[in-house]
Amino acid sequence: MEYTQLGRTGLSVSRFCLGTMAFGREADEPTSVRIMDRALELGINFYDTANVYGQPRGITEEIVGRWLAQGGGRREKIVVATKVYGAVGEGPNDRGLSAYHIRRACEDSLRKLQTDHIDLYQMHHIDRATPWDEIWQAMEQLVHQGKVLYVGSSNFAAWHIAQAQGAAAARNFLGLVSEQSRYNLAARTIELEVIPACRALGIGILAYGPLRGGILAGGTQEATTGRRSSEGARKLFEKHKTQIDAYEALCREIGVEPAHVAHAWLLQRPGVTSPILGPRMVEQLEHSVKSAEVKLSDDVMARLDTIWQSPGEAPESYAW
Repeated sequence: MEYTQLGRTGLSVSRFCLGTMAFGREADEPTSVRIMDRALELGINFYDTANVYGQPRGITEEIVGRWLAQGGGRREKIVVATKVYGAVGEGPNDRGLSAYHIRRACEDSLRKLQTDHIDLYQMHHIDRATPWDEIWQAMEQLVHQGKVLYVGSSNFAAWHIAQAQGAAAARNFLGLVSEQSRYNLAARTIELEVIPACRALGIGILAYGPLRGGILAGGTQEATTGRRSSEGARKLFEKHKTQIDAYEALCREIGVEPAHVAHAWLLQRPGVTSPILGPRMVEQLEHSVKSAEVKLSDDVMARLDTIWQSPGEAPESYAW
């Protein structure tokens, strides 16, 4: 496993991040534990979760917490990332990024994760109703208390990232070190402004959904079976059928599995710290990690661009 620094920090994280969104939903707890153990064996030291993951909501953090509580150096060997914003109750202050909610949500996550600190605390979504001074004051307090080490964002626009960093700089605070966004060959919108902003500000990109709901994993003929049988997946396959056919033909030509090409492409994109893997089985994790062995040539990268076109960077993409 290769490692890289998270954004402009000195923190070393694995090039793959273990996503836990399936834990407690598509993967039961024993399976989730096996996945986490195997990830550690494979050298993955970056584990991502959220306080709203799982069924019932929030159980994923509890599963991760029980795994950490087994000891054996598990907590000391990994970087734990979780998120705050989503609704965790019925009350008017049970969601968002108010100082009130951030404090309570952090305490709840620490309890469920059975740890005394969160390595990367990510804002799951922008909160347009809460001023940045309030957000950063709350985060600063958590950092000063040793309950949070780094702060990240998720699903932010470039303008939100710029606002956040400007406000943090005015407070002499480190601010954001990472942005977690949907990013893959078939969903490249963040190349317009988010990635340029992050690269300029030293913010690492964590790419979720690297296989775009399965359409980049190969097997077009199986689009209506198994995990891909959902209405959303079927619509994605129908929308991108011409591109998928061309993509899978290119993968056959170079002799590399489509899923491995999709992951390898992300690993070679400037600014990307780690693609987030979301396995439901140990075998899926092991298969995905093999992508690290794939190195795509400049010619293949260019051909992928012709199939899955980039929107380009703003403003050149739409102005003179």
